[in-house]
Amino acid sequence: MKTVILAGGFGTRLAEETSVRPKPMVEIGGQPILWHIMGLYARHGFSDFLIACGYKGEMIKEYFRNFLYHSSDLSISLRDGTCRVANSNTPDWQVGLIDTGLATLTGGRLRRLRGHLDREAFMVTYGDGLADIDLGALLAFHRTHGRLATVTAVSPIARFGSLALEGDRVARFCEKPQTGEGWINGGFFVFEPQVLEYIAGDQTALEGEPLERLAAEGQLMAFRHHGFWHPMDTLRDRQFIEALWAGGHAPWKA
Repeated sequence: MKTVILAGGFGTRLAEETSVRPKPMVEIGGQPILWHIMGLYARHGFSDFLIACGYKGEMIKEYFRNFLYHSSDLSISLRDGTCRVANSNTPDWQVGLIDTGLATLTGGRLRRLRGHLDREAFMVTYGDGLADIDLGALLAFHRTHGRLATVTAVSPIARFGSLALEGDRVARFCEKPQTGEGWINGGFFVFEPQVLEYIAGDQTALEGEPLERLAAEGQLMAFRHHGFWHPMDTLRDRQFIEALWAGGHAPWKA
């Protein structure tokens, strides 16, 4: 099964980092967040990737083109330039790097990949969000309901601390709790091939008409994820995720 990672956006809310690199290449613990996302999928047995590139996509291509050399010991002959790789610890992933246009929206990027997708269900996620989601359970859920699409529903962490008041007294204080109120799109989709027919063209956002139509037609189901989930939209988000990794408390890590 192929996994599509949407990695072509401009990442304007993280301009401190994305002025020089695409958002999926912003590093957490010395590795791009894209590497962390792919590692999550690979640990659940999904290691055939299609990366939908756009803004500064050449940096993503260069990263994977040189991945083997950067992750291995090398023996190089300066006489003739031959290179021998030793002690390689590279993962057994297949990675397709596809230019889907600079200004193409999320749905359009997915539609541009239709020639690279088999006529079977496939995974889709964004290139800037991490979770400790059980992807095997997500796929099993998708296969049981028989609809065209599954979206992972998450209850996000509140931006500010929560106060429980009894009169003027603070009865309970909770720093950045799960909201417990409502669900939002957390990414981590499973789609049947027919979903591509719901996407009109490059300027179609996946989160707009395609998902709205699928929901209206009863073809969109929600897999509820109650564990860790966090996007990397801002510098503050990046610093939070980096702190989790540095402190040895990264929930998405095996």
